[in-house]
Amino acid sequence: MVAEQLGRPPRALRAIAARCPSGHPAVVQTSPRLADGTPFPTLYYLTCPRLCSLTSTLEAAGLMREMTERLDTDAELAAAYQTAHDAYLAERDAIESLGTTVTAGGMPTRVKCLHVHLAHSLASGTGINPVGDETLRRIQEHWPTGSCAPQPR
Repeated sequence: MVAEQLGRPPRALRAIAARCPSGHPAVVQTSPRLADGTPFPTLYYLTCPRLCSLTSTLEAAGLMREMTERLDTDAELAAAYQTAHDAYLAERDAIESLGTTVTAGGMPTRVKCLHVHLAHSLASGTGINPVGDETLRRIQEHWPTGSCAPQPR
């Protein structure tokens, strides 16, 4: 199902980390390294096509820029985002350390990819990643209630 969602075989797949209400995969957890040893720092990857589309719409509307600007003026948001970065790094390092503090999605100083943050929130639960939580709130009314996965051919 994940390969069908992505339109290609998944890389470094470890587990399904979250599912849509219809039961199909929404987020996968990946290994910190690809099979050939190449570092792959994105621990959580959004796979649900509907959620990817909704998130892309928010990105195109400028939410990444808006959130990055807020990080400069909202100390509480910046602190929560730093905590999300630390949690993400700790989770990934518990699997395998890459010897770097680079995580994903621009953490902890900018917002580069809402897909990563939404995946983190869906996999880890709300209250961990404030950017992912806000992304989820903004798409919540469009959250799939039926099967939003591609149907087998």
